[in-house]
Amino acid sequence: MTLRLSFTEYIEALNKILLYTMVSTPSESTEVEDGFISYMGHLIEASNNGKRVFFIGNGGSAGICTHSANDYSKNGGVRSMSLHDGAVLTCLGNDFGFEQVFVKQLEYQAQKGDVLIAISSSGQSADICNAVVQAKKMGLWVCTFSGFLSDNPLRSLGDLNWYVDSMEYGFVELAHQVLIHCALDRKDVLWERWLE
Repeated sequence: MTLRLSFTEYIEALNKILLYTMVSTPSESTEVEDGFISYMGHLIEASNNGKRVFFIGNGGSAGICTHSANDYSKNGGVRSMSLHDGAVLTCLGNDFGFEQVFVKQLEYQAQKGDVLIAISSSGQSADICNAVVQAKKMGLWVCTFSGFLSDNPLRSLGDLNWYVDSMEYGFVELAHQVLIHCALDRKDVLWERWLE
């Protein structure tokens, strides 16, 4: 579908998708601005308390994770790490099955009070959903980013859940990247509002 759009139509469609992004907690929907405040506030608080922020995702989402972890650390002063080392993933996948590659890393690396950012375009990836369940058991604050079907399982698993209403990989991945980077670019404003 996206290949049939002109450049202007493509940008307008992406803009519309971003403007209609949905955010929810386990009990209710919330305003996007409140979602940004909660998201960045929890990341900064964890970092200020000596905790870490972990990013997980597959494929294009893994690329978003690596990019975001670097930017959050370098430009945001938020201690962040992407769990995508190739040797580690193949070792754990071989020993425990691919569905456990992030669960095991969290067991080895994470502590109560850390943050997990879980990204999945479909919201149905077993390795991502399993890791979120494990993170919650360990006392991490969890934020998810998903798309495609509105009832995807990942969308209901986090403490804060961002949902992009599109069935197009490109739009969902671009929207996730924009949302995650938008929070970083607005860090100081969001932190001040979170403290109010």
